[in-house]
Amino acid sequence: MLYKLGLKGTMSEAELHSLKQRMLEGKKAKARRGELVLLLPMGYIRRPSGEVIKDPDEQAQAVIELVFEVFARRGTIHAVLRHLVEHAIELPHRLSSGPRNGELQWRRPNRVTLSNLLHNPAYAGAYAYGRRPTDPRRKIPGRPSTGRTVALMEQWAVLLKDQWPAYLSWAQYEQNLRQLEANTAQSLGVPRQGPSLLSGLLICGRCGLRMATHYSNNGHSLRYSCSRMAVDYAAPFCQSLVGAPLDTLLTEQVLQALEPAALEISLKVAEDLEHERAQHQGLWKQRLERARYEVERAYRQYNAVEPENRLVARSLEKHWEQALEAEEALKMEYARVVAREPAVLSAEQREAIRRLSNDIPALWQAPTTTAVDRQAIIRQLLDRVIVTVVEDTEQVNVELHWAGGHRTGTRLIRPVARLEQLSYYPQLTNRVREWYQQGLPARAIAQRLNTEGWRPAKRRETFNRVMVGSLLSRLGLKTGTAKQQHTCGVARKLNEWTLKELAGKLEMSESTLYAWLHRGNLKARQVKGLARTVWLVHADRQELARLRQLRAEPRVWPKKAPLNVQQPEKHS
Repeated sequence: MLYKLGLKGTMSEAELHSLKQRMLEGKKAKARRGELVLLLPMGYIRRPSGEVIKDPDEQAQAVIELVFEVFARRGTIHAVLRHLVEHAIELPHRLSSGPRNGELQWRRPNRVTLSNLLHNPAYAGAYAYGRRPTDPRRKIPGRPSTGRTVALMEQWAVLLKDQWPAYLSWAQYEQNLRQLEANTAQSLGVPRQGPSLLSGLLICGRCGLRMATHYSNNGHSLRYSCSRMAVDYAAPFCQSLVGAPLDTLLTEQVLQALEPAALEISLKVAEDLEHERAQHQGLWKQRLERARYEVERAYRQYNAVEPENRLVARSLEKHWEQALEAEEALKMEYARVVAREPAVLSAEQREAIRRLSNDIPALWQAPTTTAVDRQAIIRQLLDRVIVTVVEDTEQVNVELHWAGGHRTGTRLIRPVARLEQLSYYPQLTNRVREWYQQGLPARAIAQRLNTEGWRPAKRRETFNRVMVGSLLSRLGLKTGTAKQQHTCGVARKLNEWTLKELAGKLEMSESTLYAWLHRGNLKARQVKGLARTVWLVHADRQELARLRQLRAEPRVWPKKAPLNVQQPEKHS
């Protein structure tokens, strides 16, 4: 008996599963014909005949169209949201159930609603089914609505174009999807706060990966580095360079490209401003018209009631007064908007636009032009920028990929940490040796280097006496400098070096060692010599290897650490 009951239960379950599958296939077949009734997004209504049309309310249509136009100009959901909030524009919602079914309500905009609106293909006139299929592996027992996923367009079960009246073309809808995808953190991203002009656009010419942007000194210092392989696979850092010279070079290239289009830009700006203000004026007139209609409707209702029905009359009178107050408040707000922003550009505003467009560099450097504005302009003109540091020297090859497929190349001279990194270092040392053998002092050698156009590694545009003296010491042409003589009479411990001696040993600048000293990267003590106080750095063979490795690593900007030094010792 139990066996028969178990068999019947299994057969019943199989039959229910079969019925469910047949019903689901029927639903899909109806969807493939475009006859399956779907929940309509805002801006659409369904007639009793089943035909889908745009919302007959003109203001509702205008707001939906405004959302797509603002997104086409601004490029981000947050920019659209801020535009709607700043201009007090609400979104239309039709109630789909209850006693007030079909009534139009206006609600404040939010990010989720705008995201759904921009992703929905219905606004491009398409009938789509299966955009959010159910994954059985993600379903929670007892909760039928769980397990929903977001499918790619190629994975949609049904996609029928040109089925409904459209608010935008299919090409514009696909462009919006690409822009939304580019705004994600995994893609190029939108312009961000910060002085970097090339964040997201810069590509490493060695490995082809996107270079990262690093800020230091409270955002005042900028550096680009290719560290993706180092982060993912602990591989050596690919390349890095200071960001300010590269941004300056790209600014010059972009401003040069914008010069022929100055007049066209001014006319386009004036046209866009007038179009935007005309849109706002149209929305305000529709809101005023709606408010006036509510007043007249409340008056007709109050006037039609029987005087003896005082309870209803008092309620209708109160409703009439509220409609009058709402209309008056809206008129006052509209007057403030008109006073602050006229519908048509004045002659002074047009002249200011033309004047600024004729002086694009001044407009670029103006305090009112933000870093986000500059990044947006760069992204309109450039698809990407490929940089390649030539053998860790000061020379950087820069390849610009302009919008439209055009490519140009240029070369950047970047600041480097050491003279040895300069591509012309051998020629530089030969000239210094030649003049030193002629008996010229360090000051005269520095003047000749500057006259012939030689440039140091960083920090300065010209050589000076101290820099030439340091170079002579590293070349072994000058010994017994004044600073080394100050250490005479000081009892040194084993493996102790002065900063100049250690700089010559490591082939790096003395100023970098001094910075390391204040960061706590060196073990040093301060002693008093015969004439002045001297730093003595402890560096044995292992410490020298560590310092060389530290010099080879990419630059970092840690917080200042206390000095790892001992108190000065007095020697007789």
